Amino acid sequence: MANSSSPTGFGIPGSDARLSHLDESGSVRMVDISHKNLSARSATAYGRVRLGEHAFALLSAQDNAKGEVLTTAHIAGIQAAKRCADLIPLCHSLPLAVVTIEFTVDAPSRSVIIHATCKTTHGTGVEMEAMTACSVAALTIYDMCKAADKGIVIETLRLLHKSGGKSGEWHASESSHD
Repeated sequence: MANSSSPTGFGIPGSDARLSHLDESGSVRMVDISHKNLSARSATAYGRVRLGEHAFALLSAQDNAKGEVLTTAHIAGIQAAKRCADLIPLCHSLPLAVVTIEFTVDAPSRSVIIHATCKTTHGTGVEMEAMTACSVAALTIYDMCKAADKGIVIETLRLLHKSGGKSGEWHASESSHD
């Protein structure tokens, strides 16, 4: 049950009710964005998947028994961004103009680095779509490589950049990258 002593309903000191999915009575709701102007918005998320030696060798050689790992992860990430509102409660359904997913295979760390970017012209941002695309791409890499290595680690998922809307540009600090 919500705590009615705080505008957010959870009694979090210094919190801002405008950032909440709770209405004035403390009930969960989708945030009303009907008053917001349409504007170009974009977001880029970052993820890193660290693989064991054998799984990394199979991925690098494109010799995985389940098929081409990064192509499948690419498609899965795009599909996830498009279905974000079906996966994340209270997330708005957005018309995405573009979803791009880039993979960098980093041999020294036996990692796959993922950058997922989503763009729209709408009344709310696409941070959740970019984060969802990145996370599902990472999970797909895990799924396709787990037969070779159950110890694969999805060690990072974070927002790198967002632009557009009332809050404008935001960039993660360099010191906060993994």
